[in-house]
Amino acid sequence: MRCRAARRLRKTLGRRGSFLAVIGTGKTCWGISFLVNPPTDHGLQLLTQATSLRNWAWLWIACGTATFASAFLQVGRDKLGYLAALIPPTAWATAYTTAVITGNYSRGGFVAIWYLTSHVGVILWAATVPEYSVPPAPRPRRGKAP
Repeated sequence: MRCRAARRLRKTLGRRGSFLAVIGTGKTCWGISFLVNPPTDHGLQLLTQATSLRNWAWLWIACGTATFASAFLQVGRDKLGYLAALIPPTAWATAYTTAVITGNYSRGGFVAIWYLTSHVGVILWAATVPEYSVPPAPRPRRGKAP
């Protein structure tokens, strides 16, 4: 019974939806971690000047939830999920880059590159992946000799 439900869920989500579900879950959990055990604001002064990290945690949670919910939309209508997935890591990368430029956090350049490659880059790449990129194999015709 579980296998049937898993196959049905996988068929419903497809490749793009599965990616959005995983990324959405991760972003939501990351935001919750900021609420449960807030980190220091090293390199995030640009963000904390606007509001507290607790409020930024809610951005991660909201964007993660929107990303997860978009996993169940049809291909082509899931763009909101990819856009929502891009917002938090782009904000973090911008904050860390600013911290490097202003001299507040020298390690921020590496963290910014990490966010830009492992988050923003992967999301942008996944947004361009078609649901089915390989055409189905042709079926052999019956009754006709080669």
